[in-house]
Amino acid sequence: MGNEEKKDRFKRVAETRTQKILDMMELLGNCSNKNNYEYTQEDVRKIMKALEEELSVLKKKFESNLSKNEKFKL
Repeated sequence: MGNEEKKDRFKRVAETRTQKILDMMELLGNCSNKNNYEYTQEDVRKIMKALEEELSVLKKKFESNLSKNEKFKL
């Protein structure tokens, strides 16, 4: 599989998956409507913490993969 094929595949898959996540975040945001739902600040804190932790893991995965492609230099 050539580099261009991998890049096209990455773009296609990443765009689709990112859009799904954004759509789900929008749906989760709908839960903030106090006319339809009841929640505490602690509930919100737990949701935000879970999302932030997973985003941190995601960032580390991409940063780790980028650094592996670099050659060691002094």
